[in-house]
Amino acid sequence: MTIPYGRQDITAEDIAAVVEVLGSDRLTQGPGVPEFEKSVARYCGARHAVAVNSATSALHLACLALGVGPGDVVWTTPITFVASANCALYCGAGIDFVDIDPRTGNLCPEALARKLEHAEKSGTLPKVVIPVHLCGQSCDMKAIHALAKRYGFHIIEDASHAIGGRYRGGPIGCCLYSDITVFSFHPVKIITTGEGGMAVANDSGLARKMARLRSHGITRDPAEMGGPPVGPWYYEQRDLGFNYRMTDLQAALGISQLGRLDRYIARRQELARRYDRLLADLPVQPLWQHPDCRSSWHLYVIRLRAEELRVSHRQVFVNLRRKGIGIQLHYIPVYRQPYFQRMGFAPGQFPEAERYYRQVITLPIFPLLADDQQDLIVELLARELDRP
Repeated sequence: MTIPYGRQDITAEDIAAVVEVLGSDRLTQGPGVPEFEKSVARYCGARHAVAVNSATSALHLACLALGVGPGDVVWTTPITFVASANCALYCGAGIDFVDIDPRTGNLCPEALARKLEHAEKSGTLPKVVIPVHLCGQSCDMKAIHALAKRYGFHIIEDASHAIGGRYRGGPIGCCLYSDITVFSFHPVKIITTGEGGMAVANDSGLARKMARLRSHGITRDPAEMGGPPVGPWYYEQRDLGFNYRMTDLQAALGISQLGRLDRYIARRQELARRYDRLLADLPVQPLWQHPDCRSSWHLYVIRLRAEELRVSHRQVFVNLRRKGIGIQLHYIPVYRQPYFQRMGFAPGQFPEAERYYRQVITLPIFPLLADDQQDLIVELLARELDRP
Protein backbone atom coordinates (compact mmCIF):
# COMPACT_ATOMS: atom_id res chain seq x y z
CA MET A 1 0.00 0.00 0.00
CA THR A 2 1.35 3.44 -0.93
CA ILE A 3 1.91 6.06 1.75
CA PRO A 4 0.78 9.30 0.05
CA TYR A 5 2.64 12.58 0.50
CA GLY A 6 -0.57 14.19 1.80
CA ARG A 7 -4.06 13.10 2.75
CA GLN A 8 -7.26 14.62 4.10
CA ASP A 9 -8.78 13.65 7.46
CA ILE A 10 -12.59 13.39 7.23
CA THR A 11 -14.34 12.64 10.51
CA ALA A 12 -17.89 11.68 11.46
CA GLU A 13 -18.42 15.29 12.56
CA ASP A 14 -17.41 16.52 9.11
CA ILE A 15 -19.84 14.12 7.44
CA ALA A 16 -22.65 15.11 9.79
CA ALA A 17 -22.06 18.81 9.04
CA VAL A 18 -22.34 18.21 5.29
CA VAL A 19 -25.38 15.96 5.67
CA GLU A 20 -27.12 18.67 7.70
CA VAL A 21 -26.72 21.08 4.80
CA LEU A 22 -27.97 18.42 2.37
CA GLY A 23 -31.19 18.30 4.38
CA SER A 24 -31.59 22.08 4.41
CA ASP A 25 -33.24 24.41 1.93
CA ARG A 26 -29.99 26.04 0.73
CA LEU A 27 -27.17 24.00 -0.77
CA THR A 28 -25.51 27.13 -2.11
CA GLN A 29 -25.73 30.89 -1.52
CA GLY A 30 -27.07 30.18 1.96
CA PRO A 31 -25.76 31.05 5.43
CA GLY A 32 -22.85 28.59 5.47
CA VAL A 33 -20.40 30.52 3.31
CA PRO A 34 -20.69 33.80 5.28
CA GLU A 35 -20.23 31.84 8.51
CA PHE A 36 -17.10 30.16 7.16
CA GLU A 37 -15.75 33.50 5.95
CA LYS A 38 -16.25 35.10 9.35
CA SER A 39 -14.62 32.13 11.09
CA VAL A 40 -11.50 32.25 8.89
CA ALA A 41 -11.22 36.04 9.15
CA ARG A 42 -11.49 35.83 12.92
CA TYR A 43 -8.87 33.07 13.10
CA CYS A 44 -6.43 35.06 10.96
CA GLY A 45 -7.11 38.44 12.53
CA ALA A 46 -8.25 39.91 9.20
CA ARG A 47 -11.27 42.18 8.72
CA HIS A 48 -12.73 40.49 5.64
CA ALA A 49 -12.75 37.09 3.91
CA VAL A 50 -14.13 36.02 0.54
CA ALA A 51 -14.67 32.29 -0.04
CA VAL A 52 -14.34 30.90 -3.56
CA ASN A 53 -14.19 27.57 -5.37
CA SER A 54 -10.37 27.34 -5.45
CA ALA A 55 -7.23 29.19 -4.43
CA THR A 56 -6.57 29.72 -8.15
CA SER A 57 -9.85 31.65 -8.37
CA ALA A 58 -8.87 33.63 -5.26
CA LEU A 59 -5.54 34.59 -6.85
CA HIS A 60 -7.32 35.67 -10.04
CA LEU A 61 -9.83 37.81 -8.12
CA ALA A 62 -7.07 39.30 -5.96
CA CYS A 63 -5.19 40.42 -9.08
CA LEU A 64 -8.34 41.92 -10.59
CA ALA A 65 -9.24 43.71 -7.35
CA LEU A 66 -5.78 45.32 -7.35
CA GLY A 67 -6.28 46.52 -10.91
CA VAL A 68 -3.94 44.12 -12.72
CA GLY A 69 -4.50 44.24 -16.46
CA PRO A 70 -2.87 44.56 -19.88
CA GLY A 71 0.38 46.50 -19.73
CA ASP A 72 1.08 45.47 -16.13
CA VAL A 73 3.52 42.83 -14.93
CA VAL A 74 3.32 40.57 -11.89
CA TRP A 75 6.33 38.94 -10.23
CA THR A 76 6.32 35.72 -8.26
CA THR A 77 8.64 32.87 -7.33
CA PRO A 78 9.49 30.14 -9.85
CA ILE A 79 9.19 27.46 -7.14
CA THR A 80 5.44 27.24 -6.86
CA PHE A 81 2.42 25.71 -8.58
CA VAL A 82 1.62 27.29 -11.93
CA ALA A 83 -1.49 29.03 -10.55
CA SER A 84 0.70 31.62 -8.79
CA ALA A 85 1.81 32.83 -12.23
CA ASN A 86 -1.29 32.02 -14.29
CA CYS A 87 -3.44 34.43 -12.28
CA ALA A 88 -1.57 37.37 -13.84
CA LEU A 89 -1.97 35.95 -17.35
CA TYR A 90 -5.72 35.57 -16.83
CA CYS A 91 -5.81 39.37 -16.39
CA GLY A 92 -3.88 40.02 -19.60
CA ALA A 93 -0.77 41.06 -17.66
CA GLY A 94 2.80 39.89 -18.04
CA ILE A 95 4.62 37.60 -15.61
CA ASP A 96 8.20 37.42 -14.39
CA PHE A 97 10.00 35.56 -11.61
CA VAL A 98 12.34 36.30 -8.72
CA ASP A 99 14.89 33.69 -7.69
CA ILE A 100 14.66 31.88 -4.36
CA ASP A 101 16.53 31.84 -1.08
CA PRO A 102 18.29 28.45 -1.22
CA ARG A 103 17.87 27.95 2.53
CA THR A 104 14.07 28.20 2.63
CA GLY A 105 13.00 27.77 -1.01
CA ASN A 106 10.97 30.99 -0.65
CA LEU A 107 11.22 34.11 -2.79
CA CYS A 108 14.49 35.84 -1.87
CA PRO A 109 14.15 39.47 -0.67
CA GLU A 110 17.73 40.25 -1.70
CA ALA A 111 17.10 38.97 -5.23
CA LEU A 112 13.86 40.95 -5.28
CA ALA A 113 15.67 44.14 -4.23
CA ARG A 114 18.25 43.73 -6.99
CA LYS A 115 15.60 43.07 -9.62
CA LEU A 116 13.53 46.06 -8.49
CA GLU A 117 16.53 48.35 -8.75
CA HIS A 118 17.06 47.33 -12.37
CA ALA A 119 13.33 47.50 -13.13
CA GLU A 120 13.07 51.03 -11.78
CA LYS A 121 15.83 52.16 -14.15
CA SER A 122 14.13 50.51 -17.14
CA GLY A 123 10.60 51.57 -16.21
CA THR A 124 9.37 48.00 -15.79
CA LEU A 125 8.41 47.84 -12.11
CA PRO A 126 5.76 45.24 -11.20
CA LYS A 127 2.17 46.11 -10.35
CA VAL A 128 1.97 43.18 -7.91
CA VAL A 129 4.44 40.81 -6.27
CA ILE A 130 3.14 37.40 -5.13
CA PRO A 131 5.34 35.78 -2.46
CA VAL A 132 4.47 32.10 -1.94
CA HIS A 133 4.81 30.61 1.54
CA LEU A 134 6.39 27.35 0.44
CA CYS A 135 5.60 24.31 2.62
CA GLY A 136 3.78 26.56 5.10
CA GLN A 137 6.70 28.81 6.10
CA SER A 138 6.12 32.51 5.57
CA CYS A 139 8.39 34.49 3.29
CA ASP A 140 10.26 37.41 4.86
CA MET A 141 7.21 39.62 4.54
CA LYS A 142 8.61 42.54 6.54
CA ALA A 143 11.47 42.92 4.06
CA ILE A 144 9.18 42.47 1.04
CA HIS A 145 6.70 45.00 2.46
CA ALA A 146 9.48 47.55 2.95
CA LEU A 147 10.38 47.14 -0.74
CA ALA A 148 6.71 47.55 -1.68
CA LYS A 149 6.56 50.89 0.10
CA ARG A 150 9.74 52.03 -1.64
CA TYR A 151 8.82 50.90 -5.17
CA GLY A 152 5.04 51.18 -5.04
CA PHE A 153 3.84 47.65 -5.82
CA HIS A 154 1.00 45.67 -4.22
CA ILE A 155 1.46 42.35 -2.41
CA ILE A 156 -0.66 39.20 -2.61
CA GLU A 157 0.49 36.50 -0.20
CA ASP A 158 -0.04 33.07 -1.74
CA ALA A 159 -0.54 31.22 1.52
CA SER A 160 -2.10 28.16 -0.09
CA HIS A 161 0.23 26.03 2.07
CA ALA A 162 0.13 28.15 5.17
CA ILE A 163 -3.16 28.53 7.02
CA GLY A 164 -2.41 28.06 10.71
CA GLY A 165 1.18 29.24 10.34
CA ARG A 166 2.59 32.34 12.03
CA TYR A 167 5.03 35.11 11.15
CA ARG A 168 6.68 37.45 13.66
CA GLY A 169 4.16 36.39 16.29
CA GLY A 170 1.05 37.03 14.19
CA PRO A 171 -1.14 34.67 12.19
CA ILE A 172 -0.48 34.28 8.48
CA GLY A 173 -3.47 35.96 6.88
CA CYS A 174 -3.61 39.03 9.13
CA CYS A 175 -2.43 41.05 6.08
CA LEU A 176 -0.15 43.26 8.13
CA TYR A 177 2.43 43.12 5.33
CA SER A 178 0.18 42.60 2.30
CA ASP A 179 -2.98 43.74 0.56
CA ILE A 180 -4.55 40.27 0.23
CA THR A 181 -3.72 36.77 1.43
CA VAL A 182 -4.97 33.63 -0.34
CA PHE A 183 -5.57 30.18 1.17
CA SER A 184 -6.26 26.79 -0.43
CA PHE A 185 -8.60 24.11 0.88
CA HIS A 186 -7.66 21.34 -1.57
CA PRO A 187 -7.78 17.85 0.05
CA VAL A 188 -4.00 17.62 0.57
CA LYS A 189 -3.86 21.04 2.28
CA ILE A 190 -4.02 21.74 6.02
CA ILE A 191 -7.84 21.79 6.09
CA THR A 192 -10.13 20.97 3.21
CA THR A 193 -13.47 21.89 1.68
CA GLY A 194 -12.99 19.30 -1.09
CA GLU A 195 -12.00 22.02 -3.51
CA GLY A 196 -12.03 25.62 -2.38
CA GLY A 197 -10.10 28.71 -1.49
CA MET A 198 -10.35 32.01 0.30
CA ALA A 199 -8.96 35.53 0.03
CA VAL A 200 -8.62 37.61 3.19
CA ALA A 201 -8.03 41.36 3.32
CA ASN A 202 -8.31 44.34 5.63
CA ASP A 203 -9.46 46.76 2.93
CA SER A 204 -13.25 46.69 2.60
CA GLY A 205 -13.13 47.95 -0.99
CA LEU A 206 -10.91 45.07 -2.09
CA ALA A 207 -13.17 42.57 -0.30
CA ARG A 208 -16.32 43.97 -1.91
CA LYS A 209 -14.70 43.90 -5.34
CA MET A 210 -13.65 40.25 -4.97
CA ALA A 211 -17.05 39.25 -3.58
CA ARG A 212 -18.81 40.87 -6.54
CA LEU A 213 -16.45 39.37 -9.13
CA ARG A 214 -16.87 35.84 -7.77
CA SER A 215 -20.58 35.96 -8.66
CA HIS A 216 -20.73 37.31 -12.23
CA GLY A 217 -19.96 40.89 -11.17
CA ILE A 218 -23.50 41.17 -9.82
CA THR A 219 -24.55 43.19 -6.79
CA ARG A 220 -27.81 43.58 -4.87
CA ASP A 221 -26.35 46.25 -2.59
CA PRO A 222 -28.06 49.63 -3.26
CA ALA A 223 -24.84 51.41 -2.26
CA GLU A 224 -23.05 49.80 -5.22
CA MET A 225 -25.78 50.46 -7.81
CA GLY A 226 -26.08 53.34 -10.24
CA GLY A 227 -29.34 54.43 -8.62
CA PRO A 228 -32.08 53.20 -6.26
CA PRO A 229 -33.34 49.65 -6.99
CA VAL A 230 -36.60 49.58 -8.90
CA GLY A 231 -37.93 46.70 -6.81
CA PRO A 232 -36.97 43.90 -4.39
CA TRP A 233 -36.11 41.62 -7.33
CA TYR A 234 -33.55 44.04 -8.73
CA TYR A 235 -29.83 43.41 -9.19
CA GLU A 236 -27.11 44.92 -11.35
CA GLN A 237 -24.08 43.51 -13.10
CA ARG A 238 -21.42 46.13 -12.43
CA ASP A 239 -18.40 44.15 -13.71
CA LEU A 240 -17.63 41.23 -15.98
CA GLY A 241 -17.32 38.60 -13.26
CA PHE A 242 -17.18 34.84 -12.91
CA ASN A 243 -18.95 31.98 -11.21
CA TYR A 244 -16.31 31.29 -8.58
CA ARG A 245 -18.71 30.68 -5.70
CA MET A 246 -18.18 28.16 -2.92
CA THR A 247 -21.19 26.00 -1.98
CA ASP A 248 -22.66 25.71 1.50
CA LEU A 249 -21.75 22.02 1.42
CA GLN A 250 -18.09 22.96 1.10
CA ALA A 251 -18.40 25.68 3.71
CA ALA A 252 -19.93 23.25 6.21
CA LEU A 253 -16.97 20.93 5.76
CA GLY A 254 -14.59 23.88 6.10
CA ILE A 255 -16.18 25.11 9.34
CA SER A 256 -15.94 21.62 10.82
CA GLN A 257 -12.32 21.23 9.73
CA LEU A 258 -11.37 24.68 11.00
CA GLY A 259 -12.25 23.56 14.50
CA ARG A 260 -9.38 21.05 14.32
CA LEU A 261 -6.86 23.31 12.59
CA ASP A 262 -4.64 23.91 15.62
CA ARG A 263 -4.64 20.18 16.38
CA TYR A 264 -3.59 19.44 12.80
CA ILE A 265 -0.78 22.00 12.98
CA ALA A 266 0.48 20.54 16.25
CA ARG A 267 0.67 17.03 14.75
CA ARG A 268 2.41 18.30 11.62
CA GLN A 269 4.95 20.11 13.79
CA GLU A 270 5.52 16.93 15.78
CA LEU A 271 6.09 14.95 12.57
CA ALA A 272 8.48 17.60 11.27
CA ARG A 273 10.52 17.45 14.48
CA ARG A 274 10.64 13.65 14.21
CA TYR A 275 11.87 13.91 10.63
CA ASP A 276 14.55 16.35 11.76
CA ARG A 277 15.80 13.82 14.31
CA LEU A 278 15.49 10.75 12.09
CA LEU A 279 17.26 12.38 9.14
CA ALA A 280 20.06 14.01 11.13
CA ASP A 281 22.74 11.50 10.08
CA LEU A 282 21.70 11.18 6.42
CA PRO A 283 23.18 13.15 3.49
CA VAL A 284 20.10 15.36 3.19
CA GLN A 285 19.29 18.92 4.19
CA PRO A 286 15.78 19.91 5.31
CA LEU A 287 14.72 23.44 4.41
CA TRP A 288 15.88 25.96 6.99
CA GLN A 289 13.25 27.35 9.33
CA HIS A 290 13.51 31.07 10.04
CA PRO A 291 13.17 31.92 13.77
CA ASP A 292 10.53 34.55 12.91
CA CYS A 293 8.29 31.83 11.44
CA ARG A 294 6.16 28.98 12.68
CA SER A 295 5.46 26.81 9.66
CA SER A 296 2.15 25.02 9.22
CA TRP A 297 4.16 22.17 7.64
CA HIS A 298 1.93 21.48 4.68
CA LEU A 299 5.02 19.88 3.12
CA TYR A 300 8.30 18.49 4.40
CA VAL A 301 10.98 19.03 1.74
CA ILE A 302 14.58 17.79 1.83
CA ARG A 303 17.51 18.58 -0.45
CA LEU A 304 19.81 15.69 -1.32
CA ARG A 305 23.49 16.48 -0.78
CA ALA A 306 24.49 15.19 -4.20
CA GLU A 307 28.23 15.51 -3.60
CA GLU A 308 27.95 12.88 -0.86
CA LEU A 309 25.85 10.41 -2.84
CA ARG A 310 26.60 7.56 -5.22
CA VAL A 311 23.04 7.53 -6.53
CA SER A 312 21.18 10.12 -8.59
CA HIS A 313 18.26 12.25 -7.51
CA ARG A 314 16.10 10.54 -10.12
CA GLN A 315 17.06 7.05 -8.92
CA VAL A 316 16.18 7.88 -5.34
CA PHE A 317 12.83 9.29 -6.42
CA VAL A 318 11.89 6.39 -8.72
CA ASN A 319 13.02 3.66 -6.29
CA LEU A 320 11.10 5.09 -3.35
CA ARG A 321 7.97 5.38 -5.48
CA ARG A 322 8.38 1.71 -6.48
CA LYS A 323 8.52 0.79 -2.79
CA GLY A 324 5.19 2.47 -2.07
CA ILE A 325 6.41 5.78 -0.66
CA GLY A 326 4.38 8.51 -2.31
CA ILE A 327 7.11 11.11 -2.42
CA GLN A 328 6.63 14.15 -4.60
CA LEU A 329 8.63 17.09 -5.96
CA HIS A 330 7.45 20.60 -5.13
CA TYR A 331 8.00 22.15 -7.62
CA ILE A 332 9.20 22.04 -11.20
CA PRO A 333 10.19 25.70 -11.80
CA VAL A 334 7.21 27.34 -13.48
CA TYR A 335 9.29 28.87 -16.27
CA ARG A 336 10.34 25.36 -17.38
CA GLN A 337 6.77 24.54 -18.44
CA PRO A 338 6.26 24.48 -22.24
CA TYR A 339 3.69 27.28 -22.08
CA PHE A 340 6.17 29.59 -20.36
CA GLN A 341 9.02 28.49 -22.59
CA ARG A 342 6.97 29.77 -25.51
CA MET A 343 6.81 33.12 -23.72
CA GLY A 344 10.60 33.34 -23.83
CA PHE A 345 11.67 31.90 -20.49
CA ALA A 346 14.49 29.37 -20.53
CA PRO A 347 16.21 27.00 -18.07
CA GLY A 348 19.15 28.63 -16.35
CA GLN A 349 17.62 32.08 -15.85
CA PHE A 350 17.13 31.48 -12.13
CA PRO A 351 20.13 29.47 -10.88
CA GLU A 352 18.97 28.88 -7.31
CA ALA A 353 15.63 27.54 -8.55
CA GLU A 354 17.52 25.24 -10.92
CA ARG A 355 19.71 23.85 -8.14
CA TYR A 356 16.68 23.40 -5.91
CA TYR A 357 14.84 21.48 -8.63
CA ARG A 358 17.76 19.08 -9.11
CA GLN A 359 17.97 18.21 -5.41
CA VAL A 360 14.60 18.24 -3.64
CA ILE A 361 12.19 15.53 -2.60
CA THR A 362 8.95 16.00 -0.65
CA LEU A 363 8.43 13.36 2.05
CA PRO A 364 4.95 12.37 3.25
CA ILE A 365 3.52 14.49 6.06
CA PHE A 366 -0.11 14.66 7.18
CA PRO A 367 -1.86 14.34 10.57
CA LEU A 368 -2.87 10.68 10.10
CA LEU A 369 0.70 9.60 9.27
CA ALA A 370 1.69 7.12 11.99
CA ASP A 371 5.10 7.13 13.66
CA ASP A 372 5.87 3.64 12.37
CA GLN A 373 5.02 4.75 8.81
CA GLN A 374 7.37 7.68 9.21
CA ASP A 375 10.07 5.35 10.52
CA LEU A 376 9.61 3.14 7.44
CA ILE A 377 9.88 6.16 5.11
CA VAL A 378 13.21 7.19 6.64
CA GLU A 379 14.50 3.59 6.70
CA LEU A 380 13.79 3.12 2.98
CA LEU A 381 15.23 6.53 2.17
CA ALA A 382 18.42 5.67 4.06
CA ARG A 383 18.79 2.44 2.08
CA GLU A 384 18.44 4.30 -1.22
CA LEU A 385 20.97 6.95 -0.26
CA ASP A 386 23.52 4.25 0.56
CA ARG A 387 22.95 2.37 -2.70
CA PRO A 388 26.14 1.98 -4.80
